[in-house]
Amino acid sequence: MDFVPITEEDRRVMLKAMGAASFEDLLSRIPKFIPRADLNVPPGLSESSLLRLTGELARRNVTTQSHVSFLGAGSYEHLIPSVVRYITSRGEFLTAYTPYQAEASQGTLQAMYEYQSLICELTGMEVANASLYDGASALAEGCLLALRETGRGKLCVARTVHPEYRKTVSTCLKHSGVQIEELSFKEGATDLQGAESQIGPDTAAVVVQMPNAFGCLEPVKALEKAAHAAGALFLVVVNPISLGILQAPGSYGADVVVGEGQPLGTDLQYGGPYLGLFACREKFLRKMPGRVVGMTRDAHGRRGFVLTLQTREQHIRRSKATSNICTNEAMMALGAAVYLASLGKEGMRELALQNLFKARYCFEELTQKTSLRPLLKGPFFNEFAVTAPRDPERLNEALLKEGFLGGFPLKRWEPNLANGWLLCVTEARTKEEIDRFVEAVKKCLR
Repeated sequence: MDFVPITEEDRRVMLKAMGAASFEDLLSRIPKFIPRADLNVPPGLSESSLLRLTGELARRNVTTQSHVSFLGAGSYEHLIPSVVRYITSRGEFLTAYTPYQAEASQGTLQAMYEYQSLICELTGMEVANASLYDGASALAEGCLLALRETGRGKLCVARTVHPEYRKTVSTCLKHSGVQIEELSFKEGATDLQGAESQIGPDTAAVVVQMPNAFGCLEPVKALEKAAHAAGALFLVVVNPISLGILQAPGSYGADVVVGEGQPLGTDLQYGGPYLGLFACREKFLRKMPGRVVGMTRDAHGRRGFVLTLQTREQHIRRSKATSNICTNEAMMALGAAVYLASLGKEGMRELALQNLFKARYCFEELTQKTSLRPLLKGPFFNEFAVTAPRDPERLNEALLKEGFLGGFPLKRWEPNLANGWLLCVTEARTKEEIDRFVEAVKKCLR
């Protein structure tokens, strides 16, 4: 059965009011110099036919449901507890409008307050906002905060920070006059000696990722010392799952912590919407972008939640705004809060250990049983780089036929790493899947 918004009589009346005999006659009045595209749109479908068609189209996609994935490089497949989807799909949250009217939005505001508290506990920082768009834009906002706070004009950004994050920062600062210097790396981690010579009295911030884009761990304590000795802020981009076992950035002197919150209960969903994490020291609270939800008491002493700070120009004078960031990712932040609360401290530790151990097992199996060799030295978390004897893109094509999504070809980031292959292993992978992947790699490399 077809469902249409208007009847033929409705159509006739509207065309008559516009002085047109038909819909085609109406279109004929468009000036000839305006090009027309032949859209070749087929006639409308019934609801059941449309569902069947879209299902068939969807099945053509290669996804983590159809193939076993060993691809990371910024977006990660993790197991998501059912309670996350249950709560985020409840009508109170799914249909709630932005919480301008506090008395009508207590549930949403409380969820954001709890999200902020959990992010502070996870990162070891003092304050967090109610989220930003994604990890890359969160880093750009962190750099802007550092520039405002210090009044300096140079950023020292480790080249091991994800290239798309670095591109976002450079795009945001393209016409600002700010100098961005990249810190080189050796064996997958920032070259400490070279970094110390670049960090100086004109540096507003030193930016590092931990674990970095290659999956390696960085000498964060030494970099923090160098940054603060020069009077610069220390910004750290984190993988939140790794904080289940790695030291919290707040404990080694980070001033601002940002990251991609997608691993905290958000599906891969073709790249978005995702979740930007942003936390910092309390002294930067009024220079922090976005929204901050606070807890207060009403005239009767009852607990309540309010938007304590909204630092965008829609709410305050343009000259006082710290950012033109539009809003926060409330739905994904809610999912992250439910995810963190459902796992708890012990669950996060177990999760991080599974990522670490499974990645290590896969690394050892591949480097011992195939012709793949380690590309970089040093410890890693759940991603590692290897060198393949053939083009990784061709290797990925072969693995696709075996039912696997292979790793990321590093030549897309670093041309000199032509045969570099970045693989990711999370808790979602089983030992049986890893063993089958090793055998498939061995077969495809023959």
